[in-house]
Amino acid sequence: MTATTLRLRASGALEALDPGTLAVLLERSTSSDPEVRATVAAILADVRARGDEALRDLSRRFDPAVPDPLEVPLHACDAALARTGPALRNAMERSAANLRTVHAAFRPREERIEVAPGLVLARRPDPLGRVGIYAPGGTAAYPSSVLMGAIPARVAGVGEVVVCSPPGPGGRPAAEVLAAAALAGVDRVFSVGGAGAIAAMAYGTASVPRADRIVGPGNAWVAEAKLQVAGAVGIDAPAGPSELLVLADGSADAAFVARELLAQAEHDPRACAVALAFGPGADGLAVRVREALARAVVDAPRRATIEAALAQGGAILFATKAETALSFASRYAPEHLVLAGVDAAALLPDVRNAGTVFAGEAPSNALGDYLTGANHVLPTGGLARSYSGLSTGDFVRWTTWQAIGAAAAASLAGDAACFATAEGLPGHAAAAAAWEEAS
Repeated sequence: MTATTLRLRASGALEALDPGTLAVLLERSTSSDPEVRATVAAILADVRARGDEALRDLSRRFDPAVPDPLEVPLHACDAALARTGPALRNAMERSAANLRTVHAAFRPREERIEVAPGLVLARRPDPLGRVGIYAPGGTAAYPSSVLMGAIPARVAGVGEVVVCSPPGPGGRPAAEVLAAAALAGVDRVFSVGGAGAIAAMAYGTASVPRADRIVGPGNAWVAEAKLQVAGAVGIDAPAGPSELLVLADGSADAAFVARELLAQAEHDPRACAVALAFGPGADGLAVRVREALARAVVDAPRRATIEAALAQGGAILFATKAETALSFASRYAPEHLVLAGVDAAALLPDVRNAGTVFAGEAPSNALGDYLTGANHVLPTGGLARSYSGLSTGDFVRWTTWQAIGAAAAASLAGDAACFATAEGLPGHAAAAAAWEEAS
């Protein structure tokens, strides 16, 4: 394959892109797909109505085997961990240790303030009772997603951690997923995947318990399911097909940028991988990145997936100014943002709207996906404009409490009664005024 035969959704000068192509790059929400919405709605309704039987029917349609029972015994997870090769086990243990360190440092803590003498307000983070974690499966196993969800939950003090993951040919999730569940100290594991798993954790079935919050990445159907059940259960963020934006200046290595794009595109045919070169020589860098990517795709084991992703959501662009690149990044709001090169790294203080940002001498997304201790469960589809990555904050709810002394109550009573009278609530006014009279 040559650079000229590599199919991309867009290429060339960013400023010269036609509005339609630009809109396609920016509008990545899978919730805009009516077929996905309708399919997911039907699955959710079926699982809510028929429970476990609906889950088994979904397995017959979509999975290589139907699990029986749906729950995987914990001893099977322990056995999978014991069989894990030393290299992978060491990597998983290192990832787990870094996740614990980072998420413990960022754990929410109670805050108090004395607003006035005798008036104390506080917010206390209370761990959730039960959380459901979705770990993707199907074409690949994702033990890292189990660690990214379960370890912060444990650090936050969640009472019960439940994992759902699609069954493989043996009727159970991949051995690596089960091993990660054991390593993370998960309480229960179920061989359930896709939108059906989200429905089961949102509404509960005879086998799968109802969760207080559902977290974890997934495909377009999983992301849409999370959005549709958000009225019944808390969710972390709409995390659908993965995406990456690389901002690269003239000092960036074209081969590095190409590797990052290829690694992103191999996730899923709907994954998005975009590079934007900027500054002097940006057009030449864009050409070199495209050539390097075309060469790398030829021998890639997941070539078909990569080519499909690049054709649908891939782009290699260039812009003359750093400000233009930064503005595009803010509008694109990527799940992952890589700053490649000296000038790109200097943009870090001004970056907004990204799930996570990679900077420094080796800003590799692959390292962050697994081992840095940051979380790879991140908002996608441009929703980094309003959502953040998974953290211990997703596994608590805040209790606000107020301690009001008698003198403080007396000082507040008159103004409170004034508000209540203005709003036509005489009972409120009387309740407030009583404290003034009692002083």
